[in-house]
Amino acid sequence: MITIIAKCTAKKESVDDLLELALELVQFSRKEEGNVSYDFYQDIKFPEKFTFIECWKDSAAIDSHNATPHFNHFVEKTGQIFAGPLDVALFRKLT
Repeated sequence: MITIIAKCTAKKESVDDLLELALELVQFSRKEEGNVSYDFYQDIKFPEKFTFIECWKDSAAIDSHNATPHFNHFVEKTGQIFAGPLDVALFRKLT
């Protein structure tokens, strides 16, 4: 299993736009074969900061996810919404 932790910051005026896009992405991504879990978090102290935590069966499932229309739509639309680059890290569970 592979866990992805992706952190992003929305422009203050675009928080609602990011929420809408991300909730749609989560809804479709959870239905994908190979998805174990897919969650979206908002920082309590800094509401423009968000984190995706995703678990996938394997790298093939991630590759498939990255090729889906809903993922590509999200990537295309968030270019103007993010206040900076997306910080993405992949992890392998050890315990």
